[in-house]
Amino acid sequence: MNRRALLIAFVVSVLGAVLVAVYLRRFEQEASGGEPIAVLVLLKPIEPGEVITEDHLATRQIPRAYVENRAVLAKDKAKIVGLRMGQAIETQQTLMWTDLAIAMEERRNLSSLIQPGMRAVTIGASNKADKAHALIRPGDRLDVIATVSNNNKHGAAGDTSVVLLQNVLVLAVGTDTGAEVVDQSAREGKNLLLTLSVTVPESQLLSLASERGKLSVALRNPDDVRIIDQIADVHASALADKEQRGAVQGTRKTGPTAF
Repeated sequence: MNRRALLIAFVVSVLGAVLVAVYLRRFEQEASGGEPIAVLVLLKPIEPGEVITEDHLATRQIPRAYVENRAVLAKDKAKIVGLRMGQAIETQQTLMWTDLAIAMEERRNLSSLIQPGMRAVTIGASNKADKAHALIRPGDRLDVIATVSNNNKHGAAGDTSVVLLQNVLVLAVGTDTGAEVVDQSAREGKNLLLTLSVTVPESQLLSLASERGKLSVALRNPDDVRIIDQIADVHASALADKEQRGAVQGTRKTGPTAF
C-alpha cells in the first residue's frame, strides 16, 4: 500500500514538474515576444540594382512580436534569390519586401528589373472567359500554356494544349511594373499583355507558339516554385473521351511528380 502511494506521489510530482516547466517556457516566450520566427538578413553589402544571391543572405531568429509584416521570411528565400536590390541597407539588417527593386517606385524602368542572362518578353494572354487575369500582379509566378492547331496529315486534326513554360516571373502587367497602383479597368480587355522574365531559348518558344496558336497563363501560389516533370500534352479529343478526361483529372488525386 505504501509503495502504491509512493508511486502515485512520484507520478504526480513528475507531472507537476512538467506542467510547471511548460508554463514557464510559455511565460518566457510571451515575455520575450512569442515564438521565434526565421527571417532573412543581409550578410554582406549589396548595391542598389545588384542581383541578390544566396551568399548575400543569412537567417536570424526573431520573436514573432518583433517581426514586421514587410520582413522576408526564411521560407521565402527561393522567391527573392535572383531579384534585384532596390535600395542599400546595412549588413545584419532584416531584409524587407519593400527593399526589392520590383517594389521600389524609383525602379519604373523595365530594363532595370531584368536579371543578367534573362530577357523580358511581352505576350498577349487570352482573356475571353473571365477577368481573373486582371488580378495578376508584377512579381507573381505563373505557367504559360500554348494551344496550337495540328492539321498536318501525319497527326490527328484538332487543337493541342501544351504546358510551354513553368514558374515564370511576371515583370510587368501592361505598363504596370509594380511601382504604382494601376486602374483595374485598364486590365480588363480581351487580351492581357504580360511581360515575362525568360531565357533566350524560352523567348524563341514563346515566339513560335504566338505564331502557331494562342497563349494563356495559369497563376501559381507564391509558395509553389516547383517544376513538374514530363507534363503530357492534351489533345482536343480528350474533351469527348471519358478515359482521357479521367487520366487528366487523376493527376489531382495522386499529385504531380516534381523534381
